[in-house]
Amino acid sequence: MSAPLPVAREVVRDAGAGDARIALTYDARLLRRKRLTAAEGLEFLADFERAESLRHGDGFSLDDGRVVVVEAAPEAVLEITGDLTRLAWHIGNRHTPCEISDTALYIAEDPVLHAMLEQLGAHVHRVTRAFSPEGGAYGHGRTFGHSHDHSHD
Repeated sequence: MSAPLPVAREVVRDAGAGDARIALTYDARLLRRKRLTAAEGLEFLADFERAESLRHGDGFSLDDGRVVVVEAAPEAVLEITGDLTRLAWHIGNRHTPCEISDTALYIAEDPVLHAMLEQLGAHVHRVTRAFSPEGGAYGHGRTFGHSHDHSHD
């Protein structure tokens, strides 16, 4: 009979070095319950009360005291250059996750957005890189609707 898997029920923000590492794409970094395997072969279960959005550098805090640090895995994205302010507005208007640098914008591959951005004068290239879009305006990580700690009265 094999030993039970270590379980992660908490996320450590900015976890540091940790005991093991796991590379996950942007989509895979949003999870609630999943069996995972770190690069070093350590198998564990992520079992959170609600869905968690993990960033590069966050960690899974295992019930045996170890921490597995999350790395943003390379994935296919669109690199967008041109009038970044104008292009960012159009991307944001479509509620598309976007990573912003001084020289380019990055979004997940999307043929419709690719065509729209080129029509707006952008230079769009398919690249493979780690993808870490900006978090939501009302809290850490991704936003799951418009919930925050104030009223609109």
